[in-house]
Amino acid sequence: MVEGTVKWFNSRRGYGFITLDDESDDVFVHYSAIQGDSSEYKTLYEGDKVEFEIVDGQKGPQASEVEVVEQAPRQSYQKRGYYF
Repeated sequence: MVEGTVKWFNSRRGYGFITLDDESDDVFVHYSAIQGDSSEYKTLYEGDKVEFEIVDGQKGPQASEVEVVEQAPRQSYQKRGYYF
């Protein structure tokens, strides 16, 4: 398994990119590759530390069997500029 950090992930579209820890490349990640209970909503957050396998996808390297090993601090909606 390799380690990396989530660069960005769009939960509406279900995909994003992970930067490898050696900063060599970014790897595509699809929500279906995120490990966890199938009843849970699968998403990743910018800055999450993850472990994963790299497989050949349709358009190049793709993450598989993605597991979050350390969650990034979550910002409140107010810090992001959202007010309810």
